[in-house]
Amino acid sequence: MRIAMIGTGYVGLVSGTCFSEFGITVDCVDNDAGKIERLKNNVMPIYEPGLEALVADNVKGGRLAFTTDLKSAVAAADAVFIAVGTPSRRGDGHADLSYVHAAARDIADALDGYTVVVTKSTVPVGTGDEVEEIIRQRRPDADFDVVSNPEFLREGSAINDFMRPDRVVIGTESERARAVMRQLYRVLYLIETPIVFTSRRTSELIKYAGNTFLATKITFINEIADLCEKVGADVHDVARGIGLDGRIGKKFLHPGPGYGGSCFPKDTLALVRTARDYDAPLRIVETVVAVNDERKKRMADKIIAACGGSVAGKRIGVLGLTFKPNTDDMRDSPALDIVPALIEAGASLRAFDPEGMDEARKLLPDLPFCDDAYSAMEGADCLAILTEWNEFRALDLDRVRALLKNPIIVDLRNIYEPEMMREAGFTYVCVGRG
Repeated sequence: MRIAMIGTGYVGLVSGTCFSEFGITVDCVDNDAGKIERLKNNVMPIYEPGLEALVADNVKGGRLAFTTDLKSAVAAADAVFIAVGTPSRRGDGHADLSYVHAAARDIADALDGYTVVVTKSTVPVGTGDEVEEIIRQRRPDADFDVVSNPEFLREGSAINDFMRPDRVVIGTESERARAVMRQLYRVLYLIETPIVFTSRRTSELIKYAGNTFLATKITFINEIADLCEKVGADVHDVARGIGLDGRIGKKFLHPGPGYGGSCFPKDTLALVRTARDYDAPLRIVETVVAVNDERKKRMADKIIAACGGSVAGKRIGVLGLTFKPNTDDMRDSPALDIVPALIEAGASLRAFDPEGMDEARKLLPDLPFCDDAYSAMEGADCLAILTEWNEFRALDLDRVRALLKNPIIVDLRNIYEPEMMREAGFTYVCVGRG
């Protein structure tokens, strides 16, 4: 089989590469000629563990190619995947579908023979209907079906998530399209991966409902963490105590500075807007969005309080800038709220992130960056840990204490044990451990 993957962003590049690993011939298409040229030279536009090697192997094997020629790629494909961005639309929070609609128009002009058009991008309910209408209007003669096939990839573990997923969701009422999709995912079917066939609109909603539920779990445990600090309880024990209940589960119950990234912020907001449009408001989700936005802003206050109530004229070392480890993604990272607030309060900052500094420079151009973690903390009045990269979990604490001007650590990810840090001579502030 042969597929065309329209878009070489995070979803398109990972999905296309993994399909080629399944033995399918894949053409990844993008209108950014520079990006395509770099991919041909095995220069990745994103950081994702294992992706560079997997791309190289499949290009060498002749199963994966990169091109700007959408027309040829689509004409030769059994299935065409739309994997373009759907950012929040400026002004109202709805998902911006302009890239999806543009891809649909380009696909319509290039179709040749029966083709399954698959929406891989995260899109609101009813987008598949719009894609179908766009193609039908431009090409009344075309033989095609539109399918919803949402992605469930976690940044930092996306390859494993594609290769060994919890489930695959496919939305279509067409038996011909089902047959094509079964063949594409045959490798996963053989290892008994649950494959959920449903209607197109249901499939679109599954993606949003899943991300929103996980965002709700994160926000819930963050609010419980605040209560733990007030009453003298330990949020990690609370999380474990409730997480062992099979009805709740232990995942996404780790407290921190709030969720960020490319999915949760925009997807929760888009679902809120969709629900309002259909006069079925989601009050819980509206609260989740508001609480998370406020939480990220309040994390700077936590650092300021640890410094005695003022950071004016003080130096703060910052470890971690990306919204999570094992990615270079800075989108909606808590650091984008925390760092400017500290600077506005009069602090001078020095920061280090293992993979995110190139992206951070674009968004935080006035922030000085360091070559390693220890350089960031040298002479600092306080050290703030914003992202739980593994290399921050085993710092030489004697060296840290010697480098810091004042032995104050604010750990917004709880990667150390409070008692151990106190014994090591630090004033240690964390989240949800009263």
